[in-house]
Amino acid sequence: MREVVEYLAKAVVDHPEGVRVEERRAKGGVVYYIEVPAEEKGRIIGRRGRVIESIRTVVRAFARGKVSVEVR
Repeated sequence: MREVVEYLAKAVVDHPEGVRVEERRAKGGVVYYIEVPAEEKGRIIGRRGRVIESIRTVVRAFARGKVSVEVR
């Protein structure tokens, strides 16, 4: 699943080499943290959060479970 999150995040930004994805287990499931350089945060979040919400939707559908995606 980490690879899916990383693939989607890298597809959105201008400099994919700066994308890092960290996976952590939590009580409610798995949380994926996307780390991008400061100048790329606007691209990964998108207008009104549409890009990150789309990434979350795809990941939840693919995972079929309790998964969360956050941006750092």
